[in-house]
Amino acid sequence: MIKVRRLVKTFGPKPVLRGLDFQVSKGEFVALLGPNGAGKTTFLRILATLSRPKMGEVIVAGHQLPAEAAAVRRRLGVVSHQPLLYGDLSAEQNLRFYGWMYGVGELDRRIDEVLHLIGLNPRRRDLVRQFSRGMQQRLAIGRAILHRPDILLFDEPHTGLDQEAAAMLDQVLREIASTGRTVVMTSHDISRAADLADRVDILSKGIITASESTDALDPIQLTELYRAVTRV
Repeated sequence: MIKVRRLVKTFGPKPVLRGLDFQVSKGEFVALLGPNGAGKTTFLRILATLSRPKMGEVIVAGHQLPAEAAAVRRRLGVVSHQPLLYGDLSAEQNLRFYGWMYGVGELDRRIDEVLHLIGLNPRRRDLVRQFSRGMQQRLAIGRAILHRPDILLFDEPHTGLDQEAAAMLDQVLREIASTGRTVVMTSHDISRAADLADRVDILSKGIITASESTDALDPIQLTELYRAVTRV
């Protein structure tokens, strides 16, 4: 579903991605780990068609980026640091607005499905500005999956959540992954990444420096690997 070869991205004279190679199969959940400044968010923005690479090949769902960005966007669901929700609308109204934008069929039924999946059906008519950070993050995921995208991109979705909200978000992510969607999630939490993902890739100094199945290594071993390959 995603194939990246020799990807280069710079900001002025500063290189951020330095010939990165990356591949994700259909239905695979990959967690992308790396220190601050490693380029995780930059890389996800390129996959999400929000930023253009300087060099390299990026193919998402069979479409070349950036030339076929419009076709790729229809296949993506993206959750970034900003929830992209309207605070003065209810949860249901937010989903209805995005459903109209995406042309979602049988929208009432789909909204019901999504609100039940993310655990917000009892609060469907409450204004989003009254929601906690965790509830807003769950609704942002609902927005991202509403149009049944093939690929989901999550940029550190647990940031700012307390333990209870993070645990609830974990359950939502597991249920999404169980539907066979392809998921790429950036994270700083090695244990959580090992628990949720099929594979962990470590991004350091602008390239993938390690890639391991979460079945092959336990969280302690992954932590040791992370330290080894990100050491300056």
